[in-house]
Amino acid sequence: MKTQYRIIKKSIGLLLIFAFAGCDDFVQVALPDSQLASSAVFEDKGTATAALTSVYSKIRDYSILSGAPNGISHSLGLYADELTYFGVGSSPTDLYHNELISTDPELKELWSTAYNQIYAANAIIKGITESTSLATSDRDVVKGEALFVRALLHFYLVNLYGDVPYITTTDYAVTSKVSRMSVDEVYVLIKKDLNEAILLLPSIYLKPDRTRPNVYVAHALLARVNLYMGLWAEASNEASAVLNQTTLYAMAPLSTTFKKTSTGTLWQLSAESATYNTLEGGTFIFTALPPPRSALSPTLLLSFEANDIRKSSWIKTITNTTSSFSHPNKYKNKQMQGTADELSILFRIEEQYLIRAEARARQGELSSAKEDLNIIRNHAGLGNTAAVTGEEIVAAVLNERRHELFTELGHRFFDLKRTGQLTAVLSPLKAGWNATDALFPLPNTELLLNSNLLPQNPGY
Repeated sequence: MKTQYRIIKKSIGLLLIFAFAGCDDFVQVALPDSQLASSAVFEDKGTATAALTSVYSKIRDYSILSGAPNGISHSLGLYADELTYFGVGSSPTDLYHNELISTDPELKELWSTAYNQIYAANAIIKGITESTSLATSDRDVVKGEALFVRALLHFYLVNLYGDVPYITTTDYAVTSKVSRMSVDEVYVLIKKDLNEAILLLPSIYLKPDRTRPNVYVAHALLARVNLYMGLWAEASNEASAVLNQTTLYAMAPLSTTFKKTSTGTLWQLSAESATYNTLEGGTFIFTALPPPRSALSPTLLLSFEANDIRKSSWIKTITNTTSSFSHPNKYKNKQMQGTADELSILFRIEEQYLIRAEARARQGELSSAKEDLNIIRNHAGLGNTAAVTGEEIVAAVLNERRHELFTELGHRFFDLKRTGQLTAVLSPLKAGWNATDALFPLPNTELLLNSNLLPQNPGY
């Protein structure tokens, strides 16, 4: 990758800015020594923090997690059963019809930007570890956040592609020849990074808008990782570590769940400017028909229970004289509309209740599982669950996840995948569905540059 660094001279010193647009994967091309981050960047708290927050801005704008149309909230909504596609363009069409190809440049961007941002996290970890001037507490915070970012991005890569490299270095001699690791090996390293981050991150928020992750955000991701691994006790305990922080977190009314001041938000990404709302708003909201890009699928719309106020609060229907279509209305403002009172939320408290409910049910703690499940149901205006057995409660939790987390960061696709339901659910809905579609193809250009990444995923 032709990763570019610009070191801009300021009166206060050197400010590192990671510039990623138009890059190839960093594991392929060495970064010239002359462009390596100056050590001075990590001798000053302000510039070290600027390097870190620059990574967050790239995650917001150009990443797997971006709210833009090629981010997974939209793309996996198309790939699964949450969205119907109305726009034009080869990549979204291929996603919607499950006809992915390894040469698709937009799909390649998901891989490239993730590893690009992992490179940046590794550069920060290296620089901050070698720093001699920063106070230990300042070094710990920056390193803890960078470790968290590294774990987070690898989590999404392993769930999209299966076996992937876990990159912990900026050394080109290593990264240019890297091999894929098994899913289990990747999860071990994700957990290692998160456990180290937990030892370093503060319990407080360094910014009141919660745009810097604290220790409980790391616990939240670790709870999800353990759930995906089938480590039920660990998942429950990590979720409890978050849910026990009642002075920090409380579910907000549905109408304000996605406002930037929501008490249920664990971590969100800062706005591009004071007048910019979220990319998610620009991606999903439409005001006229036909929908310019996508709309919520009839399958999803019909699946809501009667009286579920999430449907009226988080979905908006647009009607003309001949038809009506609905869009997600969690974020209620288009990107450039008014002032930025919404930020892109990556973790919120409701998921932790659902993680703990499922983990408890799978361990046989049925009464406690139902309590957690009913907290979410009651918040949505629904009565207590009628589920009785462990199997029924797990199914009820998964159904609740579908309606609580729709069009958020691919939760629906990942839930179907981790529970082995992808083919059963999607093959009746999508004529082109194959069992091998559970994994995305590795970019063909990466396989040509590094044969250690072979073999390609099945089906491609």
